[in-house]
Amino acid sequence: MNQKLWYREPAREWMEGLPIGNGRLAAMIPGYIPIERITLNHEWLWRGVNRDRDNEPAAHKLDQVRQLLMSGQYERGTRLGNDAFGGLGGISGQPGRVDPYQPAGDFCFELDQQITRDYQRKLDLSEGLVIVSGCSEEIIISRQALVHLTENKILVRISCENDKISGHFWLERQHDPDCSIMLSADCKKIVLAAQFTGGIAYQVEARLESCDGQCQVEGQSRLRIENATEIVFSIDIGTNVHGQSPADECQKHMLSIKDWSVLLHSHIEAQKQLFSGIQLLIPDSDSELPTDQRIAAFRSGAEDPGMPLLYFNYGRYLLLAASICGELPANLQGKWNEELDPPWQSDYHLDINLQMSYWLAEPSGLQRCTEALLQYVERMVPHAKKAAADLYGCRGVWFPIQTDAWGRATPESYGWAVWTGAAAWLAQHFWWHYTYSLDHDFLARRAYPYFKEVAAFYETYLIEDDNQTLQFVPSQSPENRFEGTGAFPVSLGVSSAMDIQLATELLQHAITAAKILDVDQPLCRTWQDMLDRLPPLQVGSTGQLLEWDREFTEVEPGHRHISHLYGLYPGDLFTPEETPAFFEAARVSLEQRLSSGGGHTGWSRAWTACCYARLGKGDLAWQHLIALIGDFATVSLLDLHPPRIFQIDGNLGGSAAVIEMLLHSNHQGLDFLPALPGAWPEGEISGLRAQGGFSVAISWSAHQLTKVSVYSAAGGICRFKARYADYIVRDGRDRTVELSKENGWFSCPVTADGTVTVFPVTHA
Repeated sequence: MNQKLWYREPAREWMEGLPIGNGRLAAMIPGYIPIERITLNHEWLWRGVNRDRDNEPAAHKLDQVRQLLMSGQYERGTRLGNDAFGGLGGISGQPGRVDPYQPAGDFCFELDQQITRDYQRKLDLSEGLVIVSGCSEEIIISRQALVHLTENKILVRISCENDKISGHFWLERQHDPDCSIMLSADCKKIVLAAQFTGGIAYQVEARLESCDGQCQVEGQSRLRIENATEIVFSIDIGTNVHGQSPADECQKHMLSIKDWSVLLHSHIEAQKQLFSGIQLLIPDSDSELPTDQRIAAFRSGAEDPGMPLLYFNYGRYLLLAASICGELPANLQGKWNEELDPPWQSDYHLDINLQMSYWLAEPSGLQRCTEALLQYVERMVPHAKKAAADLYGCRGVWFPIQTDAWGRATPESYGWAVWTGAAAWLAQHFWWHYTYSLDHDFLARRAYPYFKEVAAFYETYLIEDDNQTLQFVPSQSPENRFEGTGAFPVSLGVSSAMDIQLATELLQHAITAAKILDVDQPLCRTWQDMLDRLPPLQVGSTGQLLEWDREFTEVEPGHRHISHLYGLYPGDLFTPEETPAFFEAARVSLEQRLSSGGGHTGWSRAWTACCYARLGKGDLAWQHLIALIGDFATVSLLDLHPPRIFQIDGNLGGSAAVIEMLLHSNHQGLDFLPALPGAWPEGEISGLRAQGGFSVAISWSAHQLTKVSVYSAAGGICRFKARYADYIVRDGRDRTVELSKENGWFSCPVTADGTVTVFPVTHA
């Protein structure tokens, strides 16, 4: 249900194409006529000019910056802080050194027999397959494309019925003065070899794997194929990033089988195994309209409860396609880019965008996708340790606000870059990867060592004030500003709410991990002392959570970032049971931000939907999810940042909001249907994962929970929020399980490899 995007006409622009990918390779299929142009991408294809960039020592400047900020001289402190630690780029007037993510080129073909009627292009999310089909007179033509999940190749098949087809096939890349290109071809393959000036080299190979017609080379780089009923190309891209030649990387992934039907079957089986882990079913939510017409009706106000379901499924598809076989996580555009100079270099932004792209991975059964993110962070640690010492004179790690594929921790955005919270935010994903799986080995070998590095930075970065409170100086609230700091786009100050929240969460996770592993008790005492002396969060004059250490006047009260609400979502520091005052203050802050025009980008609207779901406001979360789709999506449902820039984080954050409406899990326990929207009165979902090592399936009817199944591999205590007066719980042998209740939560035991089924008493 709601697992297909389809259209009766070709894309009008690149962003209306249909994306395919496996994390390593990606392609956009526009379905053009007469000349198809499939844009090709490789995850490591960044120019590479600045892959060895480094920092100049600046730690000796820190004391002066701190003195200015601690004495309230924010404008001078902001300027000096940026001069010392802000790098180039940004508003400096000088170029930054973040390398732009690059297109590899285009695979093009023009058939003699053009589709003239019954045109259709579609993407099946559950199969990872794009098909463009139609008729040319009596000939039925089908063009299929996929990125094979096990063969690690882009495959394009063109076939026909009732006659034979002919056409031209070639590779090309738009003119780039800083990239030399060589094109060649023989009857087995077409090759595009490229070298960036001062950067990396790469190669694209389009191999003719199957053809029952005649093939000849035209010129030096085009193939002419005649009188065929089937043509199959495999396309690969290789780089010299890992020390091998580009051709060697392509050779590494030669097809093990050539038969199309076998290739298609093996790919679809692999895709279904990954994608179908979650099944969300909403009755009567399908639509027979082509997707572009469906979106148009949706934007005009037509009720379509299945559109958010399609968007949810599409987000999971995009995360899988951008990550599953990759060594790098999704960048700002996933892995899809056609521009030589993409917006923001199509880079990694570490102050929300990269993290948002992986919010849905653990709970939605795509935990394997998280591996690309975790490996990326771990590759950065060596240079991040050097950066912490060079820039701030600290132990541990410092991660930048903006970076690229090369694992370099350098500030590259003057005016924005002086921020120390990125490493702690990324630590959240290590914690989730553990708490959703309870993988003790992962906690010991990978998560806890990273926590210690981040904690070591805080141990040496925080400074005592006269009251022995530990302060963050300099501190910012990405990417916002308050009055009194001049023309800078971001203000530097003392102990922003977000910095306090990030450090609190990180230190709590480090202490908990050390106790689980039974190590480092002296360090735990140090960390607990730090926690006890962090500045308290504060509530302002109108009941709002203060974003900075005092009640400044915001320059942009409708700012797109809601950094100070991190503790609400994606963190879980604010709960109605444990911190009701901050939980309420976060709600007030969110409403104030929105009343001033906030949520005006796709990703910002997605974050807003997640926050309302966390607040238990299902219909408000739904309202912002509807706005995300209606106001910030192409006709192929790709997320948009104004004015019209593709950014994938809104897609993936919107999918996370759907999960948050249906299941929330944290250190307290599980909460079933915490923010069920009125538009989904009936439904069921299976395959959800929850913290504590649980798998969950939920059914509901007439807006009421009917049944929950909770599976535990390791066994333990399942604790869930009391949204009904009582429950009946039965085990796998249909025996009643004893429940206990305390402070608004029920709990029951689950045996290892066992399942309990939970019924509200009104439905037992």
